[in-house]
Parts: sequence; structure tokens; C-alpha cells
Amino acid sequence: MNRGLDAVLAGAGLALASPFLAVAALAVKLEDGGPVLYRQTRVGRDGRDFELLKLRTMVVGAERMGAGYAIDEGDPRITRAGRVLRKTSLDELPQLWNVLRGDMSVVGPRPTLRYQVEQYDERQRRRLEVRPGITGWAQVNGRASLSWAERIELDVWYVENRSPGLDLRILLRTPLALFRGTYRGATGGWRS
Repeated sequence: MNRGLDAVLAGAGLALASPFLAVAALAVKLEDGGPVLYRQTRVGRDGRDFELLKLRTMVVGAERMGAGYAIDEGDPRITRAGRVLRKTSLDELPQLWNVLRGDMSVVGPRPTLRYQVEQYDERQRRRLEVRPGITGWAQVNGRASLSWAERIELDVWYVENRSPGLDLRILLRTPLALFRGTYRGATGGWRS
């Protein structure tokens, strides 16, 4: 039932967001002529890799410059259009396509990079028992203001306590969470 609801929500979301996506895509393209979408391999359910989609907010090849995958507020690699997209979280809208494809869910732990997953302990690996989400319990309970360990613990708590009621609470709290910061310093919140 959850998968069907995800498909309905993602399809409706894409239909409603299409004008915003079109304007944002045009802004990204006009800024530097580079690709509109940023594709990155992330780890999904059961530890399987998938290609995450986002609107590109940084210069082409940014992950090979400066701080690599870590991004902080004021990072010179972020484009002008990218600053607006990140501030409003509109850069995440293409992930609705990931939901339609079955790689992600609307609600769940945010998908992470392979090098981060390789450092999980046994308990932290529980977050891979569900599809990653566009929004989640950690996002509505502090987002980037939390340490990496706190975010993972909240995600594991979600996996252990997930229910339709909890998902609804997360969805209702998500709009407020969008106004919180999205940056976590030079390490992206990750500490080895």
C-alpha cells in the first residue's frame, strides 16, 4: 500500500511542480550552459546503489574541487540559481522521479553516499531496511543543525517505529523544516 501511495503522491507532486521545475531548469541552463540535472550514486534500500536526481546547483565538476562532497553556506562552487534552489529545496524536486521509479519513498531516511554507509555500525545499517525518502524524521527534527550521529539515530528510530500516522506527521512538518538551514560545515556533518 505504501508503494502505491508513494506513486500517487510523486505523480501528483511532479504534475504540480512542473511549472517550477521548468523555470528552475531554464535558470540552471542559462546560468552556465551546463546540464540541468545532477546525478549522483546513492545507497538505497538493502544497500543497493541507485542514481539520485537533483537540479544542479553547483558548477560542473564541483565534487572534484574544494571540499569535494561537503558543502557549506557561501561555497563559491554554488551557482547564483543554485543558491535560490538550495534555499527553497526546489533542487530536490527531481527526486519525485526517483520515487516513481521505486528507488525512493516520499518519507524515509535521506539517501547517503557509499563511503558513509561503509562506516555504519550494525545498528546504523538498519536505516537501509527501508527505501530512502525525500523527507524524513531527521529532516523535521533538526535537519542540518543535527550532528551526523544524531541524524542517523533519528533515522533508525523512524525505521523501528514507522507507521502511516508517523509518515503523515512528517509530511505535515516538512514545510516548516524547509526554512531551516541546509549546510553543516566543511565535513557536511560527517565525522569519521
